Amino acid sequence: PTITEPDRPVPWPGVREGLRLNNVAFHYTDGVPVLHGIDIEVPAGHTVGIVGSTGAGKSTILNLLLRFRDPISGAVTVDGVDLRDLSLKELRTRIGLVLQDVHLFPGTVLDNLGGDPERSRSALDFLGVDTPLDRVLREGGAGLSRGERQLLTFARALVDDPAILVLDEATSAIDPATEARLQEALERLQAGRTTVIVAHRLSTVRHCERIYVLAEGRVREFGNHDELLAKGGVYAALSQLQAGVAA
Repeated sequence: PTITEPDRPVPWPGVREGLRLNNVAFHYTDGVPVLHGIDIEVPAGHTVGIVGSTGAGKSTILNLLLRFRDPISGAVTVDGVDLRDLSLKELRTRIGLVLQDVHLFPGTVLDNLGGDPERSRSALDFLGVDTPLDRVLREGGAGLSRGERQLLTFARALVDDPAILVLDEATSAIDPATEARLQEALERLQAGRTTVIVAHRLSTVRHCERIYVLAEGRVREFGNHDELLAKGGVYAALSQLQAGVAA
C-alpha cells in the first residue's frame, strides 16, 4: 500500500541507455539495513547477472526493479527517469518477469498466456514450444514436466514483447538435459533485451557480460565470469563451493 502512483506520471522513456541503481539503500525494519549504497548498471540491450549467497540482498533488488518496494535512499532509474515517476502499469507492462517458482492457472494454455491468440502463438513458436493453445491445464500445471511448465512461463513473459527482462533463478531445479533446452529458449528470449538475471547458482550467469557479486547487502566485486575467477575473491570462493557440492 505504500507504493503509490505519481500524481503526474512521466512518459515511458524507452530503454536506450539502460537501468541503474544509484547509491540505493533499503531496509525492511528500521535499523536493520539490507542494502548499503548499491550501485549497479545494466546497459541497454545487455545481460547482467546478480549473484550472492542467501541473504545477500538479491531478492530485494528484484523487488526494487519491479517497484514492489521503493529505496530508502538513492534511486532506481531507467534512462535516467526514477521508477517512482513512472506509471506502475506502464513500468510493469515493460518488464517480463520469470520466477523460480512456476505457477500456472487452471484453464487453457491461451488463458495462461493472456488471452491473445496471435501473440500467444507467436511467443510459443519463437521459443520452439509445440503446444496447442486450447490445451487444458490443471492447477499448477499438474501433468506437465517442470521444463514444460517453465517454458510456458517464458512464453508468458514474451507475450507483451517486454523491453526489460528480469529472471529469478529461472532454470533452477532442472535436470541437465532440460536445462540445455531452457537455456536455448532463454537465449532467444534475451536477444536484444535489457536483461537482469538474479541467481544463486553461478552456472546461470556465467555467460553474462557483467556479474555483480553481493555480500551482506554490498557489491563486493563485479566483472565477467573469467575476470571474477581470476580475482580469487567472493565469486571464486562461491564457484569452488558450488563445484564441491556438485561433485
